Amino acid sequence: MRILYFLYQWLIALPILIVVTLLTSIVTIIGCTIGSRDFWGYYPPMLWARCFCAVLLIKTEIKGRENIDKNTSYVFVSNHQGAFDIFIIYGYLKHNFKWMMKIALKKIPVVGTACEFAGHIMVDRSSKAAIRRTMQHAEKTLKGGMSLVVFPEGTRCEDGHLHPFKRGAFTLAEEFSLPVVPLTIDGAFHLLPKGSLNVRPGKVTLTIHKPIMPPAEGKYDMEQLMKESYNRIASALPGEPLME
Repeated sequence: MRILYFLYQWLIALPILIVVTLLTSIVTIIGCTIGSRDFWGYYPPMLWARCFCAVLLIKTEIKGRENIDKNTSYVFVSNHQGAFDIFIIYGYLKHNFKWMMKIALKKIPVVGTACEFAGHIMVDRSSKAAIRRTMQHAEKTLKGGMSLVVFPEGTRCEDGHLHPFKRGAFTLAEEFSLPVVPLTIDGAFHLLPKGSLNVRPGKVTLTIHKPIMPPAEGKYDMEQLMKESYNRIASALPGEPLME
């Protein structure tokens, strides 16, 4: 069975997905140029992500979608188990959002250009002025139900476990007084471990936790916000210890 899937992955699935990726990128670029980038920057990639999962025989289960409102802007924070996290969130969250992503990803041919046209927030830490521009872009973007998705671990894990969070996403939530919604992805690590090129078919569960609302008066307690987000994500990962 593994040999059959290996052959299917490289001889059938890969060519299909390369074509789909290029077409989606081109449609996104053209659509964002002549129409609304909030529409064209989200719906074609959403279908692209679902196509990836379907073609590679990845099963999905979504829990807690009732916890979010499509008309509310959130900062979604998710654990980062592997490359398939992007497809799971893009394809099945069902809430329009922008990614917070490293500016180096702009260099990916065609795909990087599509991300730029779609209005994803490219994080540039090269100078204080660049950081300020990033914050200004984020402020203009996070309105009218548009949300942001961040992987606060910074990079995908190498061992499948949850790692300490960086403050960036939580600083944005505090700066703009937005609710924080923790997301737990369980199962993606085994589909494509870091350093491997061979997909293993399986099931991924996305759990959407209840929002952590900003205080009515004053600002978030940053340490408490990060701890609560971490523990909610960990609570849906079997065997993952909570932060004391």
